[in-house]
Amino acid sequence: MRLNDWFQTGMTAEGYIASMQKNKQEMLSIYEKFSMPTEDKRKLEALKSVSLRVIVLTEDWCGDALLNIPILMRIAETADIEVRFLLRDQNLELMDEYLTNGTSRAIPIFIFLNQAGEEVGVWGPRATEVQTLVEHERSLLPEKGAADFQEKQLEMYKRLTKSYQTDSAIWEAVSESIISLLTAGIISR
Repeated sequence: MRLNDWFQTGMTAEGYIASMQKNKQEMLSIYEKFSMPTEDKRKLEALKSVSLRVIVLTEDWCGDALLNIPILMRIAETADIEVRFLLRDQNLELMDEYLTNGTSRAIPIFIFLNQAGEEVGVWGPRATEVQTLVEHERSLLPEKGAADFQEKQLEMYKRLTKSYQTDSAIWEAVSESIISLLTAGIISR
């Protein structure tokens, strides 16, 4: 299938949110609290004439999706980017074309398209600053074989999820990362 076809089969933001079984309130909380600086809004204004679209590969249980999707939704609103959501586990054929490090089905993945259906940029699953935070947290875990590994890993996930929901610096890092991709790769063309 071509990217245009994938886009057409995707859910709207409203449809995706309505279908969510996990992390819905947490994601919507970030969406409600996050606002972009005026300078970022100005950068995104220039994208309106490009008529971008984006396919979001995701699952509602994903902590990175909980963080990144509401930021993308605010960016999309500002730049008039049409968004469609595809569930990763139901769309592995497309997901397998966008593996992280060539091996991992990490999500979310944002595939930006022009009106001709050509890929103009791909983002995900994390901003560099968030990846650094996750790697630091993982470095504090005991060895995988340790008796308390699962308990400590669960505590780590809870800490990360809490920081994803409350730390505006993380939100700004995600926003800057996505905006940087869009403005460097698209406005310069």
